[in-house]
Amino acid sequence: MEEMLDLVNEQGDPLGRAVPRSEAHRLGLRHRTSHVWLVRRKNGALEVLLQKRSDEKDSFPGCYDISSAGHIPAGQGFVDSALRELKEELGVTAQPQDLILCGQRSFQFSAVFHGKPFKDNQVSNVYLLWLDRDAEEFTLQKEEISA
Repeated sequence: MEEMLDLVNEQGDPLGRAVPRSEAHRLGLRHRTSHVWLVRRKNGALEVLLQKRSDEKDSFPGCYDISSAGHIPAGQGFVDSALRELKEELGVTAQPQDLILCGQRSFQFSAVFHGKPFKDNQVSNVYLLWLDRDAEEFTLQKEEISA
């Protein structure tokens, strides 16, 4: 079954209606996502870790992206979704208190991917997670991430 997303107002509050993810992107309906940027110190330098999206993704296939990000399923919150995406995409287990809220971001764009129109209209909570871990220690979800 396709993932259902809550439609939300400009602040990211649910409006009481959920739609399939494909409909949200076909019509450009506002929905929520969580973004987590992983930061570490290595050899005295501060590093922000990126992921490379799978070539099969419905938007920006094969591109470098946020460390971990995902749509928030209907009925879930920003933090729960951020923690779930970290575990699913990277094999990282974190606690709510580990996430540092950096702010909220809203954006819209339209593009064509794989020959199909794609309209995005997101409200995203952006988090930072300090994680001193080598790249080889992550367990990548191959359907989502290629590197």
